[in-house]
Amino acid sequence: MELADYARILRKRWWIVVVAVVMTAGSAFGFGQLQDPEYTSTVEIIIEPARPDLGLTQSTKWLLRSYMTVADSNKWAQQVIDKLQLSMTDQELRGNVHFAALDDRMVIQIEVEGSDGDQANRIAQAWADQFVQWRNGQNKEQRKEDRVFAELRDPPTYDQSWPPRRSILLSAGAVFGLVIAGVVIFFLEWLEAGVIRTPQDLQQLDLAVVGAIPPTS
Repeated sequence: MELADYARILRKRWWIVVVAVVMTAGSAFGFGQLQDPEYTSTVEIIIEPARPDLGLTQSTKWLLRSYMTVADSNKWAQQVIDKLQLSMTDQELRGNVHFAALDDRMVIQIEVEGSDGDQANRIAQAWADQFVQWRNGQNKEQRKEDRVFAELRDPPTYDQSWPPRRSILLSAGAVFGLVIAGVVIFFLEWLEAGVIRTPQDLQQLDLAVVGAIPPTS
């Protein structure tokens, strides 16, 4: 198809594009408004060996996942529940907490999900403090040059994780609407592919005119 053909189709079918985009973007926005917000609080704990020794640094990287396994336990979850007086079980709390060992940055990341951002921050803070205290207790049994320290990088902060921001919902809805409009227009054009509209169509199909309504001179 030539550019003129696309322009003709757009002039004829533009309303389909507008209707599809408005409907899908509006539906996405309405869906977002009906959803209960969910928040994710994130805190990072820096793991630092006592000396810049390659062997100790490498050993610490290997131990990051072990540290993460210690922290991700029912025992620690219950301690956080008792400290913050939360009305949930240790299993329920653990289901909302996720850990990641980022060995390239020597960091253990804790993410807490919940419907209350401030409470998610408090849980993340309590869990991180608990980790630092545990690591300090472990250090007492080690020689100074073999110790591995843990400290909070920054206080935990939360961000809305669901539903996405309005701009994202509207953009996604608009893109989906364009896709639907494209499919509908393609289908309509396919149905009308055999309809002759212009003299150029006759030339392309190599057809001869035997009559016209109304008759032409």
